[in-house]
Amino acid sequence: MFRRLALILLLALAACATIENASDGTTLRVEGDRLYLAGTITSRTPANFERLLAQNPQVRTLVPTQVSGSVDGAATVRMGYLLRARGIDTHLTPHSVVDSGGVDLFLAGNRRTMARGASLGVHSWRNGYREGSSYPRSAPEHDMTRSYVTDMLGSDAFYWFTLAAAPSDGIHEMTPGEIARYGLLTEPVGN
Repeated sequence: MFRRLALILLLALAACATIENASDGTTLRVEGDRLYLAGTITSRTPANFERLLAQNPQVRTLVPTQVSGSVDGAATVRMGYLLRARGIDTHLTPHSVVDSGGVDLFLAGNRRTMARGASLGVHSWRNGYREGSSYPRSAPEHDMTRSYVTDMLGSDAFYWFTLAAAPSDGIHEMTPGEIARYGLLTEPVGN
């Protein structure tokens, strides 16, 4: 009985994630040379993101405002590599609250800056079966995001930090010391 209920619950959760991932959960808008992004990154976000960048070649900076994360890690990685290849910077305003996959996207900035008051939140991922932190370091489940973080920051230390910082259903707001320790910014925090 319990196993059947657990299976039904897992199927229902998977269906919800699929429905959420079937629409673009982000809002994208261009103002001058800045592209503002808010919402949740889904599998549809990269196509809209690429289209908007193609239509607005003047964009030099991505500004994540209120980004709760991503329901598709591969989509975030795809967008991140595109940002880095185009030499686009990332910047957080004093009111930016960027969590989870939004932080991963922020890492792609050629220059990464943030104003005092911005917030970066991290946690472990969960694949529907287990917490990312429960897999051995050598497990292939780590490969995509670990490699991406290494490509963006030159080290995978930040990736391992996020796994230990909070469980997937929690969030750890990074301290200024942690942001500096893991090299998330290319310039000191501004006003």
